[in-house]
Amino acid sequence: MSTSALTIELPPTLSQDEARLLLGVKLFEVGKVSVGQAAKIAGFSKRAFLDILARQQIPVFNYTAEDLREELGS
Repeated sequence: MSTSALTIELPPTLSQDEARLLLGVKLFEVGKVSVGQAAKIAGFSKRAFLDILARQQIPVFNYTAEDLREELGS
């Protein structure tokens, strides 16, 4: 996998750590990166990142009702 770097100017009210976390969460939320990739962007372990997603009520599994019925064999 190829990666690239991005340099941006942040407002003084936003720390680098907070910006990385927000970027990782949003990229995961819109389906652009996996949970592992998002955790790495945010600078957290996968487990810690999953806890952050739970606190923000962001689902890790995005099943539709139909997908869930199929998975459960109902």
